[in-house]
Amino acid sequence: MSDNLPPCPECSGAYSYEMGALLVCPGCGHEWSPSAESADGASGSRVIKDAVGNVLADGDTVTVVRTLKVKGSPSGIKAGTKVRNIRLVDGVDGHDIDCKVDGFGAMQLKSGVVKKA
Repeated sequence: MSDNLPPCPECSGAYSYEMGALLVCPGCGHEWSPSAESADGASGSRVIKDAVGNVLADGDTVTVVRTLKVKGSPSGIKAGTKVRNIRLVDGVDGHDIDCKVDGFGAMQLKSGVVKKA
């Protein structure tokens, strides 16, 4: 058994082992091909989509699709507000867009409440 086998892609278990041409995770029972693992690792980034299914990228301009409440603001961010030059991040609680909204400053938004402009 080799000590340099990759962790399970499903549960991230560290105790994977080889069974023929496949790798197996004893924790969750997931089986995968080592060649598929290296191909997935090459892509590297996850795909983030907006509310209607368009793929977002760093630097895109998006439009807010519904009115959002903001703590400390009586009006919030209104639907139709354009946000320019977004940055995709691994945020907390599903907030995966880092941006600056005019009149509110820097904040994080969920990709499900914006549409690519």
